[in-house]
Amino acid sequence: MDADERTGLPGLRTWSGVYLFVFGCFVLWVVLLLALTASYS
Repeated sequence: MDADERTGLPGLRTWSGVYLFVFGCFVLWVVLLLALTASYS
């Protein structure tokens, strides 16, 4: 792997993996906010 592609993170070795992880966390928060809003309104 090229030095520019390494992230230095133990679980996420490529930048595409980092981007997918961040996007997945964002989607999870949006789904949780929608679910909690629907259940408490």
